[in-house]
Amino acid sequence: MIRNIKDSSSSSGLNLSEMFMRLTNDVVCRVALGRKYSEGEGGESGRMFKEILGEFADLLGIVNIGDYVPWLSWLSHVNGLGAKLDKVAKQLDDFIETVVQEHMNHSSRSGDDDQKDLLDVLLAIQKEKLAGIPIDRVSIKAIILDMFAAGTDTTYTALEWTMTELLRHPRVMNKLQNEVRGIVGNKTDVVTEDDLVEMHYLKAVTKETLRLHPPLPLLFPRMSTRDVEVNGYNIKANTQVFINAWRIGRDPKLYDKPEEYEPERFLNNGIDYKGNAFELIPFGAGRRACPGIQFAMAINEITLANIVHKFDWALPGEASREDLDMTESTGLTAHKKYPLKAVAFPHF
Repeated sequence: MIRNIKDSSSSSGLNLSEMFMRLTNDVVCRVALGRKYSEGEGGESGRMFKEILGEFADLLGIVNIGDYVPWLSWLSHVNGLGAKLDKVAKQLDDFIETVVQEHMNHSSRSGDDDQKDLLDVLLAIQKEKLAGIPIDRVSIKAIILDMFAAGTDTTYTALEWTMTELLRHPRVMNKLQNEVRGIVGNKTDVVTEDDLVEMHYLKAVTKETLRLHPPLPLLFPRMSTRDVEVNGYNIKANTQVFINAWRIGRDPKLYDKPEEYEPERFLNNGIDYKGNAFELIPFGAGRRACPGIQFAMAINEITLANIVHKFDWALPGEASREDLDMTESTGLTAHKKYPLKAVAFPHF
């Protein structure tokens, strides 16, 4: 990504939203499938995969009224939603099935643990019956699909909003750059995970972004197991319950000046994003919190540290920070409605 930013730098601005999306897709593909499937490196299959993932992400954010009012389920056949769901589901299944078959045909990698990806591990578990319960091909493909559903759109959305807020708040950008560059020094290669340990302000910046812009404003729903009363409201057993993480992060009872972007509020206060503090739960909490928290935040922090270390940033043309459109998109994840564009100036 650093190379792409250097090669693409221009006064008209880089499409950072597109770059972040490609980065997260590539990382998840490497971990889950063993190779990148970005458009430039995956050829025609990479282009198709990118389009399918885009449609898949859009469909995840559409409410199917039949799920809540069963007798209206026929509407999905009239408005075309059912047909589109079937089409995208088949395209995804065909693509993942092709990748599974490729892995099965290249079993020579099975002896080298360092070369194994998630799909190799799942196939080995299936073959050697290590799970304790039967795991079939459908389950394997579902696990891979979950990786993409939970690990791509949400991670790129967090990066997109972080850079947006940094461009809106030069003071925060400068303070973060000073921290990163002070720790890394004259190191010219990439910032590593070991370097992140001392970057406390970087972690505060990511927390503040997740507070104001949780990738999932409404966390994945839960089902109440019994009748319960919450703040005077009676919730019956088997009721679907949504947690509004967006509202919690902007609650004036929990945060001073909740609408302002102030990462300093998270310095030395012990609040984390792992579900231990209910003031900040962008990934949920409890046993069913997002299992990929560490993976997602590692991508987020390493990417952010590298791009503020290597480059100085500005808005394109005559644009001012007041011109930045902060409109959120509608859908499962609340990314920016319009792509983020910025100009990069190499620091070294």
